[in-house]
Amino acid sequence: MNGGLVRLKEIWNEVTPSEKKVAQYILDYPEETIQLSVAELSARSGGSQAAIIRLCKSMGVKGYQELKLKVAGDLQSGEDSGYQEIRPMDSVENIVHYVSNNNIQSIRDTVKILDMEKMTQAIDVLHRAKRIFFFGLGASNIVAVDAQNKFMRINHTSFAFSESHLQLTSAVTMEADDVAVGISYSGEADFVIACLKKAKEAGAASISITKYGNNTLGGLADIPLFISSTENEIRSGATASRIAQLNVIDILYLGVASRSYDQSVMYLEKSRAALREMSQRK
Repeated sequence: MNGGLVRLKEIWNEVTPSEKKVAQYILDYPEETIQLSVAELSARSGGSQAAIIRLCKSMGVKGYQELKLKVAGDLQSGEDSGYQEIRPMDSVENIVHYVSNNNIQSIRDTVKILDMEKMTQAIDVLHRAKRIFFFGLGASNIVAVDAQNKFMRINHTSFAFSESHLQLTSAVTMEADDVAVGISYSGEADFVIACLKKAKEAGAASISITKYGNNTLGGLADIPLFISSTENEIRSGATASRIAQLNVIDILYLGVASRSYDQSVMYLEKSRAALREMSQRK
């Protein structure tokens, strides 16, 4: 039960000024917050009690008590070292440290906000799917192709096209027993949104992998999955967010593989044998 501080950071740009006052106080004084009542937090933060309730809703928690439990869990884990930005002419040593730290932090923060019930639902529908279509543009397309490779190796027919028009064309061909997975950090990639809309029109199940908070793709999907990664300035090239997306794909892939473990192992061994045979011919 954690992820309260991560959720506050992720929804920062989406909340009202009054909610921001409350959020800022919690981020600045998390140890004190878990000891306060709603009235006390309102008085100390300068935000209204109604703003606290709205903030809880914006965070996706059931109420103030759950918010405090999640913040308390963050304090106990002690894993938050924060994201770090590289600087002009930084040393290689610093860059190695910053990049590695940011990637690790992104995965840790994502684990804190993953909804286990929705992850289970996603694994279930992917396991039952006749075909799986992965949609993503730019760096998210790299994640989509990685997902296709993984699922194909355990005999789950999958597609991930790099060309955006071909993605949309394939979405039109989807059927009710297929699954569409839309991948977009922002959740606002027009072509990915269009693909999920076409998939839903066909009756196919839909899954999204986007940043935490309110966004179009997450609101559209039957099963929204969220990642955490603060993409700033030079890191806007989707570095840490790509790692978080890949981690979610790995979880989904291994979850599906575990549903039919013996069969998955058999197909993995077959693919390894085929690749080994080809390498020996060279």
